[in-house]
Amino acid sequence: MRQIQIPAVFMRGGTSKAIVFHARDLPRDRTLWDDIFLAAIGSPDQNGRQLDGMGGGVSSLSKICVVGPPTHPDADIDYTFAQVQIKEARVDHSANCGNMSAAIGPFAVDEGLIKVSGKEALVRIYNTNTKKFIHARFPLDDGMAAVDGDLSIPGVAGTGAPLRLEFREPGGATTGKLLPTGNVIDTLDVPGVGKVRASLIDAANAACFLNAADLGLTGIEMPEALDASTELVDKLARIRIAASVAMGIGKNVEDAARKRSVPFIGFVSGPQDAQMLSGETIKGDAVDLTGRVFSNGQAHRALPGTLSLCMAVAARIKGSVVNQVARLNPDPDAGIRISMPSGVLVVAATVKQVNGVWHAEQGGFYRTQRRLFTGCVFVRASRVPAVSATQTSLSAAVSV
Repeated sequence: MRQIQIPAVFMRGGTSKAIVFHARDLPRDRTLWDDIFLAAIGSPDQNGRQLDGMGGGVSSLSKICVVGPPTHPDADIDYTFAQVQIKEARVDHSANCGNMSAAIGPFAVDEGLIKVSGKEALVRIYNTNTKKFIHARFPLDDGMAAVDGDLSIPGVAGTGAPLRLEFREPGGATTGKLLPTGNVIDTLDVPGVGKVRASLIDAANAACFLNAADLGLTGIEMPEALDASTELVDKLARIRIAASVAMGIGKNVEDAARKRSVPFIGFVSGPQDAQMLSGETIKGDAVDLTGRVFSNGQAHRALPGTLSLCMAVAARIKGSVVNQVARLNPDPDAGIRISMPSGVLVVAATVKQVNGVWHAEQGGFYRTQRRLFTGCVFVRASRVPAVSATQTSLSAAVSV
């Protein structure tokens, strides 16, 4: 059986990994992309392991990034993110990935898509999913993105070169509004659950934040325990669907259930001692907030980059569920230290109230990244019949 060979790079960005394609190496007809992405990652896989592809069986390892020339004058490159579902034949393009955003600037530099010089690069990225701009600043090593450095990020072994991601005007990335309902706190009437207090915030990605205590939780539960509670997983899924409809993301319950990526759903609690996945202990006096997030129905082992930013923005909005439990530095420019299963993230968020309306000016955090291999990904021709039938549309593809 023939296979189709497509040039690709495999990269780690923060606590995620993804296949990164050049837009030029994919069909011009974007309706053909999803079949390629599913075949490359190894979905759908009812065993949840994606052994016949490049995925790793969890949402943070089931991702695709596409980089191409800019379509906006204020950007150097375009970046499109795709979240590939694991057990379903579905690809979600409705959200961005903050962690993989860290790999995009270095990819563009190392692939020669933009010219840089000196000791540091600034790459202006236009994310096509959210129609938002991200500035990536990172050191260079002989004209290439540096990988060695002393920055350690929670969830990734070792250290790397620091890369700062600055999300410009992150509010309304999914819905067009920082507060999609206009409220700092909403009471959702959730079928099968009852009334639930939630803050529905849209910054970098849309999210529904709950108070851990309202769920009968301490807020420091580990991902394995959260995933093992089918009752909790079902409850959060129902709340997420209700939040989606309230935010205008899902047109109705059925539509919201299909849109798995956004809104994310998470719960927060105040600063407290907590165990990490490594077995070490996070001291409550070393953090400002404790958070847990579910991504595509799974408890995240760290925090999605965009959701850490959204959580930090929510913490700055007076009266929100997050703000009510956070211990904030009176300096509005100080970073917010968020405790999560893999450690502590420090996230900056500049949020102001102008004429009674909350506005998120920017948010930023540091990540590391590394190119893992360069080569080609193979997909079965039988998995992408439309592409196989129109081979010429896949300019760089070769049948083998």
